[in-house]
Amino acid sequence: MSEATPHAARTPSATKTASRARTKGRRDARKVADLVRRAVDEGATTVEDIHKAIANLPLEVLERIDGFEDTLKSVRRIQEQSIGAVYNVIRRVNAEATRLAGDLLAGKPKKTARQPAKRQAKT
Repeated sequence: MSEATPHAARTPSATKTASRARTKGRRDARKVADLVRRAVDEGATTVEDIHKAIANLPLEVLERIDGFEDTLKSVRRIQEQSIGAVYNVIRRVNAEATRLAGDLLAGKPKKTARQPAKRQAKT
């Protein structure tokens, strides 16, 4: 037996202990990844709400002026959609990052990222 490999390291008990430690480490890492995902989602929702409130301030001023009712409805709708779209992208990226982290922690092979199609230069 060599000095570099102690006898205890080769026993089934030591192998099971090491396997349990790796499993616990992965489980703990997944919990951290999920905690980060939830924090980012909640943070995005909070910032989105603040963004909408601030963006609404000038519209509240215009509401007091007669003749802008129809325009204001359209502007509010477009504003809500555009602000919501930005924060939905943040949430989707966050979900994908969490999925990728989970795959890496589980030892799954990495999938290659999709590369955007190259645009041809206009001539």
